[in-house]
Amino acid sequence: MKKLSLVFILTFTLFLACSKDSSDSETLKVDKTANLKGPGDSANDLLSDTNFKNLVIEIAYVTNFAPTETAVSNFVNLLNERSYKDNISIIYKELDSPKKDSLSIDEIFDLEKENRTVYNNEDTLGLYIYFTDATASSDNPDEDLVTLGAVYRNTSMVIYEATIRNLASKSSLISTSTVEAATLNHEAGHLFGLVNLGTEAVNDHEDPDAKSHCNEQNCLMRAELQFGWGMAKMLTAKNGAIPSFGPECLLDLQSNGGK
Repeated sequence: MKKLSLVFILTFTLFLACSKDSSDSETLKVDKTANLKGPGDSANDLLSDTNFKNLVIEIAYVTNFAPTETAVSNFVNLLNERSYKDNISIIYKELDSPKKDSLSIDEIFDLEKENRTVYNNEDTLGLYIYFTDATASSDNPDEDLVTLGAVYRNTSMVIYEATIRNLASKSSLISTSTVEAATLNHEAGHLFGLVNLGTEAVNDHEDPDAKSHCNEQNCLMRAELQFGWGMAKMLTAKNGAIPSFGPECLLDLQSNGGK
């Protein structure tokens, strides 16, 4: 029993910080402070290997709303292409539905506080992605403004999986996995600090009408890719190909420790 307990503690502390109280008993305590900053504040930590050599991603998803393997693979490929990490691993966590038609960012963060288990630990940076069956509370379907994803902390993002599937079902030219991957990659760009969101632009290329988005044609960080109509339009124009970072965004990433 002692050996089993020791193995459990050693495994558990890969993600949890261990602390001792005044007695001899040990208490496991999560240090969340480094993961409670604003979007883009950990851009250099995500891109470089200065402070964190490894990345562990917790993908929490509502039952029956998990992302496709293709999209997750594409996302990991992007991280490998643009960041200096020795190892990137994925942990999946299935969750019950919040049973709400829509969720605000504050509500999403409350859910994260209840369910997230992976945080920064030693040389491993923790990233949390929540795939929900709810829509964004800011959506306006009458004007075709539906949100596909958003970042709300320095290591946290939400993907509105039900909205993505609904969008993909309306066109034979785009697939669910493609929309998922493009959305994940776009939001990763914001976690990387693009545009002027923690990673300073080398040259001016921020869209004057859309803060933290790029004005380069066909760039992954175009503002419209965050919304249904814009995503469908760009993917259709590119015959289903996932957009890439434009030259200016790549220059910014390289200037802040990325590839």
